[in-house]
Amino acid sequence: MSDIPLGVLDLVPIVSGSTAADALRNSVDLAQQAERFGYARYWFAEHHLNPGVAGTSPAVVLALTASHTSTIRLGSGAVQLGHRTALSTVEEFGLLDALHPGRLDLGLGRSGGRPSARPAPAGTTSVVDGRAPNGLVVPPAFSFERLLGSPRIALQRKLLVLPGAEPQDYAEQIDDILALLAGTYRSPDGVEAHVVPGEGAEVEVWILGSSGGQSAEVAGARGLRFAANYHVSPGTVLEAVDGYRSFFQPSDVLDKPYVSVSADVVVAEDDATARELAEGYGAWVRSIRTAEGAIAYPTPDEARSLDWTDEDHDLVRDRVDTRFVGSPGRVADRLAQLQEATGADELLITTVTHDHTARVRSYELLAEEWRRR
Repeated sequence: MSDIPLGVLDLVPIVSGSTAADALRNSVDLAQQAERFGYARYWFAEHHLNPGVAGTSPAVVLALTASHTSTIRLGSGAVQLGHRTALSTVEEFGLLDALHPGRLDLGLGRSGGRPSARPAPAGTTSVVDGRAPNGLVVPPAFSFERLLGSPRIALQRKLLVLPGAEPQDYAEQIDDILALLAGTYRSPDGVEAHVVPGEGAEVEVWILGSSGGQSAEVAGARGLRFAANYHVSPGTVLEAVDGYRSFFQPSDVLDKPYVSVSADVVVAEDDATARELAEGYGAWVRSIRTAEGAIAYPTPDEARSLDWTDEDHDLVRDRVDTRFVGSPGRVADRLAQLQEATGADELLITTVTHDHTARVRSYELLAEEWRRR
């Protein structure tokens, strides 16, 4: 499987007993180690009002990390466009590209609105009894309605978006970003806009999506790279990649579809150690899905001390059941299954453990096993 590149998706997690500064230092260190291990990309996610996540601004964290690495590609996974403009996005990544040319991935996400209600496109891979044809676990799709209606999410939107402002249509926003990067932007009145730095930046543009809806359509119709989120929404990953491919039109960027798929992973020397390291995951996901906001990632003992209800277990079951935990061989087998089911050209690995050394070791063990295949 060494012909399928592996990348890293980092949420910059804050673990219990530590600080945001510790999390940032750990992420920079992990990026340096991932470069040494041979990972192709290192992406930072964007999240807000989460006590257990320090990744609030991908561009800022990328700037910090770029100065401590030299070859690994760095990017956003993703810039959330619901509270941003095309111009501000291109300017930020133009600044980064000016000092680190040819190393930046501009990953773009919708946000700022409800998930697309469009049906899955025709030809979506069949799922029987919760499994794809090759056995990959594909649970029922999780409904994000409870999150979208929560007071915390409403407050997040209020604090991020200027009063009275509404997000631009997503497809139009993507077109504006592409035009500003290419130097071809014209207003409806014919006025040109040239972004310096930004115009001509050597960035790879990616669209991130969790379903076969608007994000998949925009990425496919414009011939852009697409990243699907098995780790966020495992129940819709096949719909997402099939939708993207059904919409794909060749472009100056790509002559055929190009897909990355993410997975939550914990690797250790043996299965029992890996399961112990992964103990805090369910509690962390529960805090996110109750709209509480991600808690500081707990130790295994802290996680075991928490009270759980049947409803709590149901809330996180799809994420827990689709996390790949175990020895290098076991996890690599599961990743190969994910790659086969989705036809992914790359895999994006996200690993969170309370212990930073164990987190780095997880990435190292996986890289070693992946190279052997």
